[in-house]
Amino acid sequence: MQKEKSKIPFVFFGTSAFSVGVLNALKEKGFVPLAVVTREDKPQGRGLELTPSETKIWATIHGLPVLQPARLDSEFAFQLSTFNFQLFVVASYGKIIPKEIFGLPPRKTLNVHPSLLPKLRGASPIQNTILQSEEIGITIMEISEKMDEGPIVAQEKVEIKDASPNNPPRADILEELLARSGGELLARILPDWVEGKIKSVAQDESQATYCKKIEKLDAEINLFGDPLENLRKIRAYFGWPDAFTIFKNKYGKEVRVIIKDAEIKDGVFSPTRVVPAGKREMDWDEFLRGNA
Repeated sequence: MQKEKSKIPFVFFGTSAFSVGVLNALKEKGFVPLAVVTREDKPQGRGLELTPSETKIWATIHGLPVLQPARLDSEFAFQLSTFNFQLFVVASYGKIIPKEIFGLPPRKTLNVHPSLLPKLRGASPIQNTILQSEEIGITIMEISEKMDEGPIVAQEKVEIKDASPNNPPRADILEELLARSGGELLARILPDWVEGKIKSVAQDESQATYCKKIEKLDAEINLFGDPLENLRKIRAYFGWPDAFTIFKNKYGKEVRVIIKDAEIKDGVFSPTRVVPAGKREMDWDEFLRGNA
């Protein structure tokens, strides 16, 4: 495939589906990276087959050079120097980028962050937007040496249809929406940013909140716990690690049950779709007929 010429020369750092969403939105507006930096291929599945990141797959399809450094060091900096870039763009890369690297471009390194900073700095802003019922939005910021503390370049609130505190969005849907919104916002501001027409603004540290890396046990649900908290967990952890409960069946055996969706009726929480360990997905009522 013939490589498209971008409106602005930049190198893109990213790994996940969120990264791909940002790239697609940028490409639609005529912004195609000179190269893509992503994580190394990882062993996955039962056969532990080396698997490329979603961003590497996207870059390969679009005929772009792919860099997969084990270390972000001086050797990698030299490798980057072969590209005539003006800035770097980062979206869900998954590694801490040192100043030796993010300080290279003349127009700095911009990060697409899926929250309204300084709220929800850290590793899991999308999930915590749902868990904490925070206002939905996207931030473009300069990368600094401290995580998510760099000056804000642009920020935008995002509306999601039918979402409310009592009907939180699902994580995969919110991720897709915020990725596209982030790419579109970035495309709007990049020309003015490169020309020096936009000044970044320091974050208000007094308003900062943080979210941690998600662990599998975070997704465990007490069926008799707070109904809305349970529903938020199911929506926030959809896809990974998936909300689950340990159900003691009529035979006295404990069964791990993934909860794919649920509802609240008259203040009572009830799963609707579940995946019992080793079984197919089914209705909650069907599961209860064989286990309760």
